[in-house]
Amino acid sequence: MSPTPAGPDAAPAAAPGAPPARLDPAVAARLKQDPSGLVAAVVQQHGTGEVLMLAWMDEQALALTLTTGRATYWSRSRGELWRKGDTSGHVQHVRSVALDCDGDALLVVVDQVGAACHTGTATCFDGRDLGAVVGGTP
Repeated sequence: MSPTPAGPDAAPAAAPGAPPARLDPAVAARLKQDPSGLVAAVVQQHGTGEVLMLAWMDEQALALTLTTGRATYWSRSRGELWRKGDTSGHVQHVRSVALDCDGDALLVVVDQVGAACHTGTATCFDGRDLGAVVGGTP
């Protein structure tokens, strides 16, 4: 069961007054959601392959992403859908969406406008390296 959006403006629609987006049943059948009804979405910059962020999608967020050309996610902290860039202006224009081999993760390839991270950095990983030992090639 997917989370229920909070508030009247929580779920962006393709057009004002449009009904909530519905995910194609064939796509929904391939998804392996967590107990909260969510699937991880790895977001990557088109052209460079740079990983921008990790977000979460429920079925409605995925349906909106697939049908509107704008990335929409489920905010676990706010308990509602959010379309990237509606408040910040840092829009993500969708180029492609792929489901991984296990059905439990999505790869969302976008053209990012502005910073991807809510902290203002280009990616959510900038300046956050943990200092792992670099392995060699066998």
